[in-house]
Amino acid sequence: MDQPTLLTAVLLGIVEGLTEFLPVSSTGHLIVAGSLLGYTGEQAKVFEIAIQAGAILAVVWEYRARLMAAVAGLASDPGARRFALNLLIAFLPAAVLGLAFSRAIKAHLFAPVPVACAFVAGALVILWAERRQKTRPETIRIVRVDDMRWTDALKVGFAQALALVPGTSRSGATIIGGMLFGLSRPAATEFSFFLAIPTLLAATAYELVKNRQILSSHDLPAFGVGFVASFISAFICVRWLIRYVSHHDFVPFAWYRIAFGGVILATAYFGLVRWD
Repeated sequence: MDQPTLLTAVLLGIVEGLTEFLPVSSTGHLIVAGSLLGYTGEQAKVFEIAIQAGAILAVVWEYRARLMAAVAGLASDPGARRFALNLLIAFLPAAVLGLAFSRAIKAHLFAPVPVACAFVAGALVILWAERRQKTRPETIRIVRVDDMRWTDALKVGFAQALALVPGTSRSGATIIGGMLFGLSRPAATEFSFFLAIPTLLAATAYELVKNRQILSSHDLPAFGVGFVASFISAFICVRWLIRYVSHHDFVPFAWYRIAFGGVILATAYFGLVRWD
């Protein structure tokens, strides 16, 4: 399918919005969903990245007061400058490594079976991180994003770079990485939200500019529908996740990842589904 139908755009937009900020890999879900819907190829990869902008807008809207205060305080508030610097530092590893290896990753790993393997591997890391934080609560050093040092941001940034491998999950890498580096679950989740803004904006802009030759005005309706569906579903998901992490852990998501990845691997192994 060279162009997505509006129904395909809506479905993929909903998948993007619901999975972008959960530790389950939005890219992995989009690759699998696109394969099932018959929408694959270079334009599909661009579409999947472009509709991330809708999910970003949901976070910007949810935290608009905090972000506006940070921007307004850059000239006079040390806390605002530290917050902005931490985001920049955490953004850099994935940006540099993404530019260096994105072509190789897309060529070899943007497929359901490699994604499924990353799903299962990531689930095991989540289970380990949650067990560690429960059995060793003294490892929690940072309970608020404002308490992060630049070294903490850099560590989370390198954790985010692992999400260049489809199926790893950007949010999962940053949240679980943050927890392993001493952040509380709510602080790691909130910083993951903020870090998504420069990371996904940069990825979206880069892909649209780089692949502008394969896009045309005929693609705008589907891209717009995907954007709106992504925004609405992401906004609902962000609101829900903020409440969820206050009282729950990410263990259920780990078991979901294992089940999801296991189904893909099993169907591929027995030839029940031809995964493109």
